Amino acid sequence: MSPRKNRRTRDTARETGSGAFGGPQRTEEGPDGDWIVRPAAGAAKSYRCPGCDQEIPPGVGHLVAWPAEGGGPQDRRHWHRPCWDHRLNRLPNIQRSRRGPRY
Repeated sequence: MSPRKNRRTRDTARETGSGAFGGPQRTEEGPDGDWIVRPAAGAAKSYRCPGCDQEIPPGVGHLVAWPAEGGGPQDRRHWHRPCWDHRLNRLPNIQRSRRGPRY
């Protein structure tokens, strides 16, 4: 038996509105406010996820989120998908190692 192929074709991506960032942006409502969320295809540089404080390496798909009201380019944050989904369930203090970055 051969493995399933779940890859989208170029025609399917155009029909669903997928663009250079992997998909259309959407607005999510939550107790922490309204957020604009956009999937991002792998970028050329690495980013640090604010949810887990781990690096998102270049070429890895992730999410970009910013506040819906008053949010500009300086407010955008790059998140791992699971970190974004579980952001409301996390503890307030992120445990870092002694030599971990402090930003």
